[in-house]
Amino acid sequence: MNIHTPEIDRLPTREEAEAALAVLRQWAGKSSDEEISRLDSAVGWLVPGQGYPALSRVYPEGFRPDAGYRASMPDLQNGPESLIRGAKTRIQHVGISNFRLPIRYATRDGAALVLETSVTGTVSLEAEKKGINMSRIMRSFYAHAEKEFSFGVIEAALDDYKADLGAFDARIQMRVSFPMQLQSLRSGLSGWQYYDLALELVDTAGVRQRIVHLDYVYSSTCPCSLELAEHARATRGQLATPHSQRSVARLSVVLTGEMAFEDLIELARGAVVTETQVMVKREDEQAFAELNAANPIFVEDAARLFCEALRADARIGDFRVVASHQESLHSHDAVSLLTEGATFAVDSLDPHLLQSLIHGR
Repeated sequence: MNIHTPEIDRLPTREEAEAALAVLRQWAGKSSDEEISRLDSAVGWLVPGQGYPALSRVYPEGFRPDAGYRASMPDLQNGPESLIRGAKTRIQHVGISNFRLPIRYATRDGAALVLETSVTGTVSLEAEKKGINMSRIMRSFYAHAEKEFSFGVIEAALDDYKADLGAFDARIQMRVSFPMQLQSLRSGLSGWQYYDLALELVDTAGVRQRIVHLDYVYSSTCPCSLELAEHARATRGQLATPHSQRSVARLSVVLTGEMAFEDLIELARGAVVTETQVMVKREDEQAFAELNAANPIFVEDAARLFCEALRADARIGDFRVVASHQESLHSHDAVSLLTEGATFAVDSLDPHLLQSLIHGR
């Protein structure tokens, strides 16, 4: 039986489809599994009593898709607007988080470091689009991954995946643990201190911001506890020690000029001098006790000291300081948050922000 379709581009009628189905069923019922598979394995479903078409269970190692085959593959993320589920609205950021790769960084003195880097890449998704091909973000980033890190390199990667995905807004964030040698206070030893850094390039409505986040870990001796301990010694001859604790400040800064990672770390160290130590002998431990006694600090003091240092640096625009003193006296923490400028000024607080300041290193 032949079915003639005079207008190739028109949709077949239901009657024509039923006639074609009858032909397929008749053919499939008289054909072998191999013949059916060569035509289309889905035809096996049309054979009466056939529960599942005969499919190969051997991995086809030699199969290589050509352009025609790739073009035939389904791509639901680029499907029509009718496939959108839920509210048909714009999504500010959609993409991938925490794909890792080695990136080359330069220290301030020009030495090269290769560090494992966690990358997050996102773009905006307009209301009428179903989704994005997320692997394109990775491919765009990998095209620039062999270059030494700079914000210029990251801008080039961001330009590529904005163009590839047809997006208006985009963001790249890179997280890394940056090593820097720290001298002991008195013994002359040195050791590697690691600083959690996150680097962001944010493109919103064509305006770009370069943002750096630094987690700085320090010791905080409570001024009140110090005074009470000294009062006990002076009035009753009672030995007492003030409480102190490991503390963390996250400094988030918008860069308006070039700034090395070491510069931001040293800025934090200059603002609050009681940084936790790496290599410690007895003389260093005693020195650290003296340093803390000379610089007792409430969490409010920490926020304002960091603020003062950040304001004084012309390379820094808007900023945010979040400090957490993880109390040894209480079972809760003392915290403070200070912002300057519109970038970080929000009324709502991420419920996990302060928890994320607890450091295990």
